[in-house]
Amino acid sequence: MNDRENDLVKARPQISPKSISENMSNDERFQNSTLRPVIKLQSPLLIAAFRNYIVKRKNVFYDLSLEKRLLYIENAIQKDMKFRNSLKGMIMGQFTLEEYQTYIQNSSPLNKRMMNIVIERLKDNVLLFERDMAFTPIV
Repeated sequence: MNDRENDLVKARPQISPKSISENMSNDERFQNSTLRPVIKLQSPLLIAAFRNYIVKRKNVFYDLSLEKRLLYIENAIQKDMKFRNSLKGMIMGQFTLEEYQTYIQNSSPLNKRMMNIVIERLKDNVLLFERDMAFTPIV
């Protein structure tokens, strides 16, 4: 492994080893060993990207009820292919070459898993998208 690969893996937050077992599918193993740690690492960037998305869409998000905000997050990621591809790039850019090879062998179901995790992460952080929080840095 070259320095880039080692550095990428070392930078990721650790997840519970209990979430990875022998009897799980390859997709689930990739999800738990690669996608979840990378998405957790990239969380501040994903939140910043969604804040920018809100602004570029005329701040309509701020006028919605909580329930509709959660639907807005889902729809933004599921239906706006340009935004979705941008988010995928933020995540895939953190893959090692070996992980990328695994990813491209089964990209469609892995993309679905990836975007579902991102949707849940953004929904869990919906309070960070309040208008008065829009310019507060995420640490």
